[in-house]
Order: sequence, then structure tokens, then C-alpha cells
Amino acid sequence: MAAGSACGCPGGALAVTTARAQSSPSDARTPSRTPSVSAPKRRLSREAEQALTPRQLEVLDALEAWVLRGGIADVTMAEIAREVGCSLRTLYGIAPSKDELVLTVLDRRLHRIGRDAIRALETDEPPLARLRAYLRATNLAVQPATAAFSRDFARFAGARELNAAHADYIVAVTRALLDEALAAGDIETRQTAAVAHILGRLGYEFSAPAFRDIADAAGRAHGGECAAGSNDAPADAIADLLLAGLQASKDA
Repeated sequence: MAAGSACGCPGGALAVTTARAQSSPSDARTPSRTPSVSAPKRRLSREAEQALTPRQLEVLDALEAWVLRGGIADVTMAEIAREVGCSLRTLYGIAPSKDELVLTVLDRRLHRIGRDAIRALETDEPPLARLRAYLRATNLAVQPATAAFSRDFARFAGARELNAAHADYIVAVTRALLDEALAAGDIETRQTAAVAHILGRLGYEFSAPAFRDIADAAGRAHGGECAAGSNDAPADAIADLLLAGLQASKDA
């Protein structure tokens, strides 16, 4: 994910800039259009992940699918090992406890999808168009597959802090793009921190267990539980409405 600096304060109060690569007249490379914001610290460092065995990486992938569908909160490490077909030693070689193992799996997923979302910013589109693409990708990323997952996740020690770290990062990237839009004259509001706080947290708000319960009930009424990521639709709709409002006030 993008490198840079962020104070980690809630509410989008992070110092951010838009990175522009230095280039000479003879350098034909396109300057970076990625906001320079520090990504959350990885629970499993890049070096530690590279040191894992192929079997441990397979286990992480298998655990991700299990965690997302729910039902892992009430099982033991021994039961996890039996279910995924590995030894306890393999699991403890990844993380020292079940809580840390689950959070590592989810953090790894959020970082992976976050990198894909950041790549959406490397275009020549104006700031608000790039922000729309980024928010759509992140709203989809944070949506739980089921209400069972939402309830499970809330029970793990450190879950709230993990969510907060990634939400603060999304807010910081959002603010950087809004500041870029302001500098370009695409919007007039100078309250970019407040707007970023709202836009950047929409996906997490709609991932709350209570909202998932409502969505899943609606899905079952139509023949099955809601598909993964289905709650990104209202988050996207509200984001589009807010961004359209910012443009309308500027064009008025």
C-alpha cells in the first residue's frame, strides 16, 4: 500500500500529501498519483510472511475462507488444525493464539485488497473520479460475507483496533484526494477532514452486525443469504450522492 506519513488520529485528522515522483525533462515516466499515506502496520510483516512455508500459506488461504463465512469463534486451535488438515505446530508457527491467528488472516486480506484499491488511483482521471473508484473498492473490501462473520469478528480481542486502523487509513486517503480536488478547483468546501471522515467510514458503518442481520433476512426472503459484499451498494450510493453534492455546490 502507499507509503507516507499519518498520525493515526480518528476523524480523518491525518497529515497527508499527494506523492509526485521527481522527474526530469528526459524522464518519460508518469508521476505517481497515489496519496502518500502510511498504511496500517501489518500484523504479519512482509518478512515474516515470506518466511512461511508453502503449507502455512495454504493454511492462511483456507482460514480466510472459513473466517469470512463465520463459525470459527467457538472452535479451538486443535479443531482448526483438524479442519484445515494441518498440525498445531503449523498454526502456532503463524500466530501465538487463535485471536491473533484470525486477526492476522483478516489483516492480510485487508492489506491485499487495499493494495488493489490503491492501484485504482494510478490513472489520469480527476481526483473525484479516482476517489469514487477507490471508495467502491474499499466499501466492497470491508463488507462481511455473512452476519455470522460480523458477530464472530466482534468477539476477538483486538478486532475493534484492527478495524479502526484500516478505517483511519481509508479516511486519510480520502482526505488527500479531497484536498487534491480542492486544489484543482473541483470542489469548494474546505472541510475536507470532516467530509473524509464520513466518506471513508461508510463501508464500515454498513458492515455492522445489525445491518448484516437485516440484509441477510432480506436475502433469505429471496431464496438465500445475501451474497458477499452486497452491503457495499448503499455505501456506494451515499458516497456518490455526497460527491455529487460537492461538485454541485462548486458548479452552482
